[in-house]
Amino acid sequence: MAIDIDNIPRTIDLVRNDSNTSVIPDGYPVLSIIDQTQLPYAEAYLHLTDWREAIEAIKQLKVRGAPAIGIAGAASVALAAAEFCETNKEASHDEMNEPADYLEFMRQAAERIAHARPTAVNLMHMVDAAMEIVEEEAVSGSSPVVIADKLYEFTKQLIVEDEDANRKMGEFGAALLEERSSVLTHCNAGSLATAFFGTALGVIYEAALQGKIEMVYADETRPLRQGARLTAFELAKAQVPVTLICDDMAATTMAQGRVDAVFVGADRIAANGDTANKVGTLGVAIAAARYGIPFYVVAPTSTIDVSAQHGEDIPIEKRAASEVLDPPIPGVKVYNPAFDVTPADLITAIITEEGVVAPADIISVVM
Repeated sequence: MAIDIDNIPRTIDLVRNDSNTSVIPDGYPVLSIIDQTQLPYAEAYLHLTDWREAIEAIKQLKVRGAPAIGIAGAASVALAAAEFCETNKEASHDEMNEPADYLEFMRQAAERIAHARPTAVNLMHMVDAAMEIVEEEAVSGSSPVVIADKLYEFTKQLIVEDEDANRKMGEFGAALLEERSSVLTHCNAGSLATAFFGTALGVIYEAALQGKIEMVYADETRPLRQGARLTAFELAKAQVPVTLICDDMAATTMAQGRVDAVFVGADRIAANGDTANKVGTLGVAIAAARYGIPFYVVAPTSTIDVSAQHGEDIPIEKRAASEVLDPPIPGVKVYNPAFDVTPADLITAIITEEGVVAPADIISVVM
């Protein structure tokens, strides 16, 4: 069976509106995302022109995965900049270019965008990077229109760079696998979590292209079943052999000798190598350690948070009880953290676009 990576749908893009019949002005930026809440049953795209709608899409997991929401964050800043220009297009030149009003609007928008979800540090990093452009260009006298164009180009470049980083990580990770390897992954760190190709699944795709993958075991990933709805879906689309398992089968699958290595993504990596990822990752890491199976984290350097010294410094998002229990049962409480933290000593290595490093040395790739 031939591996077909190009059959996977593209996750995210920022384009210029070119419809002459639309109420959206020609040339206005449009954030295009595949609605991941409808997968695998419908491949529906959302086309967003309002940065507030983009925030809601991030919160509602219509776009998810640390690299993808980082790009969505930068795109949202670009949408906010475009909105300011459109809203003030009838203003005089002096009013349009009043830096105090412009910067106040942009700073308030960026603050809301950056905190749409608290754990994935890529979102904050990319919003901060976009705002650096805003601040520097405003100080140098650039008009809001010029800044909006620069933000658009910045986001487009992020998309290119993200895929490039993913393919580099894929090559580094695939080199760690032998022929006829079977691997396990948790949640979705695939193409759908990035601009394209994926982090953990990027390793698997590259290994599959090299003929090294015999089977991928995908954890279902409760409560929102990203492993079942997204990981299994995109692996099947790419014609990579995949077997879906319930989360509580991961340890048994490893104990039976079916798994040669584990690859997971990350939403934030602390300076000491402790890693936050989808809840349930910690249990997978513990089982892998028990059975002597290499456990690899795959993430771009934008996921490393040098301000977090260790895992305890990483904020963990708590999500709605309805994700676990709907309808509710009277008297029953629900604890629903979206992420957990895997200690560095359970991680064999961290794979970034800069290479494969020991968790204790992760800070070296960004300093």
